[in-house]
Amino acid sequence: MLKGKIALITGAAQGIGKGIALAFAKQGATVAFTVRKLDERSESLVNEITAMGGIAKAYASDAACFSSAADVVAEIMKDFGRIDVLVNNAGITKDGLLMRMTEEQWDMVINTNLKSAFNYIHAVTPIMMRQRSGSVINMTSIVGISGNAGQANYAASKAGLIGLTKSVAKELGGRNIRVNAIAPGFIATEMTGVLNEDMKKQWILNIPLHREGKVEDVAGVAVFLASDMSSYVSGQVINCCGGLNM
Repeated sequence: MLKGKIALITGAAQGIGKGIALAFAKQGATVAFTVRKLDERSESLVNEITAMGGIAKAYASDAACFSSAADVVAEIMKDFGRIDVLVNNAGITKDGLLMRMTEEQWDMVINTNLKSAFNYIHAVTPIMMRQRSGSVINMTSIVGISGNAGQANYAASKAGLIGLTKSVAKELGGRNIRVNAIAPGFIATEMTGVLNEDMKKQWILNIPLHREGKVEDVAGVAVFLASDMSSYVSGQVINCCGGLNM
């Protein structure tokens, strides 16, 4: 479904980002992905994709830094000559009640989760406009739709991604550039792995499908949005939450 496409994925060292990278490679895409620091995890992902016959390269990047994002995009263009898909996946949490939240906790989450998406969209837009094609996928969250106590900074960053998605979709649609968002629900990743079993069970009880999501579930939606099968889909937020948010 993605044969011949060059995909850029931010924050792909683990979790959903890694799952998307592997799914894209299985579907024939060349995968360029960013990590904060090149290490064993990024090398392992490159080797895993290479072992399945794919092509991948890791790039060190502080996604929240405007100039770093532009530099990485320029490197990818030198290496591969085009960028067909951008997945803005880089994200962190710094949870806490608002009254106890520090300015640093607020700024770190907003900059990593929201500003990074602006940085990379800004960098790839001229490229996709020249190509007169492209798909941008922003990883938001159902928390950005419904909010969540103790996650005001995270919810604000993810809600901002939804506004960014819809606005940029209207700006770039005339150049055949599609912009969509995926809103995962309770997905089994390193981030949710720190929760105790009672909290997990409570979440699952509220999910109509009665199970936690897998990274592959989210990756499948990303493959659809990256492929030509979704050529008439833009400006949308697709919930991938097992029915948790209806």
